[in-house]
Amino acid sequence: MVPADPQHHTAHGHVHAHPHAHGPASPHPAQAASWSILRMPAATRLAVACAVSAALWVIVWLAMR
Repeated sequence: MVPADPQHHTAHGHVHAHPHAHGPASPHPAQAASWSILRMPAATRLAVACAVSAALWVIVWLAMR
């Protein structure tokens, strides 16, 4: 069941206002990221991936001891 007014949602018989900063048909606006893995240079991404992989292998090694 879709409410007649997309700005209001009903829950347990109560109507709650839910203001939006965009139209009901448009997606939520993007939020600013403090950092992004996609902005890292390829060498840095590779180094981070290797470090994460090594840490996971240490966990596996410790679990098997």
